[in-house]
Amino acid sequence: MPFSVYLQQVDPDLAGLLSAVADASVKLSDAVRNAPLRNLTGAMDATNVQGEIVQKLDDYSNQVLMDYCKSSSACAGYLSEENEGVTTMNETGALVIAVDPLDGSSNIDIAAPIGTIFAIWKRKSAVGAIHESDFLQKGDECLAAGYVLYGSATMLMLSVGKGVQLFALNSGTGMYELVNNTIQLPTKGKIYSMNQGNLSKFEKAAKNFVAYCTETDKSTSRPFSIRYIGSMVGDLYRTFLKGGVFLYPAYEGETKGKLRLLYECIPMSFLAEQAGGKGTNGKERILSIQPTELHERCAIVIGSSDLVDQYIAFSK
Repeated sequence: MPFSVYLQQVDPDLAGLLSAVADASVKLSDAVRNAPLRNLTGAMDATNVQGEIVQKLDDYSNQVLMDYCKSSSACAGYLSEENEGVTTMNETGALVIAVDPLDGSSNIDIAAPIGTIFAIWKRKSAVGAIHESDFLQKGDECLAAGYVLYGSATMLMLSVGKGVQLFALNSGTGMYELVNNTIQLPTKGKIYSMNQGNLSKFEKAAKNFVAYCTETDKSTSRPFSIRYIGSMVGDLYRTFLKGGVFLYPAYEGETKGKLRLLYECIPMSFLAEQAGGKGTNGKERILSIQPTELHERCAIVIGSSDLVDQYIAFSK
């Protein structure tokens, strides 16, 4: 099924914005594959609001997404990892979108998987300029979320609250086609994904969980394997298909973690729950958290329900 046909089943406003994001990702997929030939590798002489060095492809991706989202009359506001505040797109629009334009920046120059993550809500304000409060909504209020993986293939994982669908970009036609109408995240898994080099810095629950994963126990197929790509989109794509868990816990004595709540943790947790998995910060369900800041950080443990539950047990 072509993506355009799938969108006929979706609310027109939402369909229009999703179509804009998909079209933007087609352009970004081409840019990613040709980045070395277009002077899009390497860093710019700038940092973003997070204090991170901006890669050329980060900036390009953000500009492309802004342009395409603005072309959708339904898009009232845009929030990005690369922008300090919110941007009003169309004052009469009904929807707002939060975006990580290019997740996994450290992978750009080594041709490893990277991607785009997004979440969409209905705006809270009336028509007019957009407000921060339009974005400070729980994941439970999300209308749609998804991500695009730019890897050996370009894949779009999407949910509009009716399960999770997977689309593949046909390089011949430049269009997405449905390849799996019902993604189901396995309840169990044998793979955990984390930056284990930081284990000594992470909270006690993370240390106990890794000890559990690396113990020998034939009845639970332990020890588990560790796989860590360094981009959330890459690690979670594998997790969604094969089961397992992705972790970026809080450091000892802290609560917030590193990843951003609105445009990383919420959209991925929305997808996980729609596919039968779970997402938590170790103590609270991600989709139940009330955001208080646009670029708020959050700890996350996400994936197969049995493994997430095991982590929660270590957090008590």
